[in-house]
Amino acid sequence: MRDVLSMTLAMAIVGASLGAIAVSKGVPLWMVTLMGAVVFAGGSEFMVIGLISAGAAPVTAVLGGLMLNARHLPFGLAIGGLFGRSWPTRLIGSHLMIDESVAFAMAQKTEAGKKRAYWLTGIALYSAWAPSVFLGGLLGQGVGDPGAFGLDAAMPAALLALIMPSLREHRTLRAVAVGALIAVVTTPVLPEGLPVMAALVGLAAALPLPKKLEEAR
Repeated sequence: MRDVLSMTLAMAIVGASLGAIAVSKGVPLWMVTLMGAVVFAGGSEFMVIGLISAGAAPVTAVLGGLMLNARHLPFGLAIGGLFGRSWPTRLIGSHLMIDESVAFAMAQKTEAGKKRAYWLTGIALYSAWAPSVFLGGLLGQGVGDPGAFGLDAAMPAALLALIMPSLREHRTLRAVAVGALIAVVTTPVLPEGLPVMAALVGLAAALPLPKKLEEAR
């Protein structure tokens, strides 16, 4: 419960940053709040705001969101059994399927523990996300520039905190390093939001090395 509450507080700060950034870029407050409730995927929401504000076509934002959220396919295969058999429960469980709820569930050792952790985390984070986006949007209307208070750095900081434990694995570290390099190199030449998608190429670095290279390492 302590860990879930800590994560909920962190996600509320990230949600507030999303609302403030979206409103400062001209997105209506009602729209970004509705998106927080219906989409409930922080990374995709940030990317959509960036693409739309940069003048990209809506279809580009939709395709980008689908590509970024493709990781939910293996997520569903891994934890789909926690949702029960009824369609209403499975639909709600699928909507709550984000990185944090899956991570908390997979960290448990028993089936009952996984189910409890998943639903507790998902419900807590969902309950905090849309209201924090709304409050952040109200704040953004008054602040003008979210960067003045560092709100634009909240999402990257939260994601970095989430992946830090995984960087002990060499394969994960390789993928992160290559992806980060691609994102930095392509930022000056690609529209806002697309460098993050290009960084997905870094996943190839997580593939197993040839046996000889692995032994040499």
